[in-house]
Amino acid sequence: MKKILLVSDTHGYVDEVILRHAATADEVWHAGDIGTLSVINEIEKIKPIRAVYGNIDGYEIRSAFKETEIFHCENLKVFITHIGGYPGAYAKGIKEKLLAQLPDIFICGHSHILKVSRDKAINNLLHLNPGAAGRHGFHKLRTMLKFSIEGKTINDLNVIEIEK
Repeated sequence: MKKILLVSDTHGYVDEVILRHAATADEVWHAGDIGTLSVINEIEKIKPIRAVYGNIDGYEIRSAFKETEIFHCENLKVFITHIGGYPGAYAKGIKEKLLAQLPDIFICGHSHILKVSRDKAINNLLHLNPGAAGRHGFHKLRTMLKFSIEGKTINDLNVIEIEK
């Protein structure tokens, strides 16, 4: 079993709340708009991190991370990118990539809007957008997702809300 903390859109901001939740996970996954490598460095002091770059990330972050990550966690195939859209309204080229890869979980950020949904048209795909964990943006609450994966099952999916 793996416990995951899912964050996005930190925009260079990391605080003790993010780090405290990271400490209770086995891995942290970051869905882009990291902002600065110091965010990654602080989290990596506590737990391993997987990340993709986002549209605000500069050369330093883009040279350290890819635009998409596709990997297996337990027995689930995971696809992470920053700009992904939503089931029925995917960003350009995303639906084709999802159909080619057929992941079990699709993760993106960018919108600063927390959303969990299924795409029954694509492998009953679980779509996760953790919202924004940073302070920059229009969101009123900072949000993250925490869940566990055991085999092919996702358990204990929790929304973490933090005052902005």
